[in-house]
Amino acid sequence: MKAYERVIQLVLFISAIIAVLGVILISYFIISEGYPVIRKVGLLDFLSGNRWAPTQGVYGIYPMIVGSLLVTAGALVLGVPIGIGCAIFLAELAKPRIAGILRPGIELLAGIPSVIYGLYGLSVIVPFIRKVFNNQGFSVLAGSIVLAVMILPTIINVSESAIRSVPGDYKEASLSLGSSHWQSIKNVIVPAARSGIIAGVILGMGRAIGETMAVIMIVGNSPVMPDSILSPVRTLTGNIGIEMGYAGGEHQQALFATGIVLFVFIMLLNIAANLIPKKAGE
Repeated sequence: MKAYERVIQLVLFISAIIAVLGVILISYFIISEGYPVIRKVGLLDFLSGNRWAPTQGVYGIYPMIVGSLLVTAGALVLGVPIGIGCAIFLAELAKPRIAGILRPGIELLAGIPSVIYGLYGLSVIVPFIRKVFNNQGFSVLAGSIVLAVMILPTIINVSESAIRSVPGDYKEASLSLGSSHWQSIKNVIVPAARSGIIAGVILGMGRAIGETMAVIMIVGNSPVMPDSILSPVRTLTGNIGIEMGYAGGEHQQALFATGIVLFVFIMLLNIAANLIPKKAGE
């Protein structure tokens, strides 16, 4: 039995090593391909440059950074209140039968391909914005609405699990002191679950900032600084997805350099997902 356990332990250890090596190799490949452009242009100029003109050897991704942050921030503003509210409803207020109907629907949202979200945004949301605001419709707002729907399953599932993990004694103590059910949720249960809720929000943020296909279809993909949430933008992922198919030489290296910046963003979000909830829990 001990020999069998050692074999299983060795297999699991090898699996972990392979996963870590995969991340290291991908990181090395992206950095080795993109670093020459960063070295030539300069890191500060590459990050703060307002102009993206690969045919002229000009590589500034600041508009794409701003575009990614605006679309992601808009998605969080729209999606986080709905997601947390839905999680509270499922965990504390919904009857088992209703919750049993809603949960599969929420899980289905996570399984829908991103291109379907993009088609919906292209067919419904963009024309609606065009009609209401009398503009072209492709905008930060359109991208934010679609991404808000896409991140809901992540926020809802993680937040609901965090709320359900709060010991029942907390709620019983609050109710015994005269608090109503809603007061117990607001003042006891949600604060006790805030670390898990924050983790869900951060994971949703990572999903939003890394989304490509749906965003490409509805934000306009204009590599200029947006004036408002109704302006077209281009995101970091969209910049790579649109131009990688025909890029070559230095242009391709600039896209890999864009990938380095995106990789750093995602890495920081993952670190925050591990550190911030622990601090909040304290």
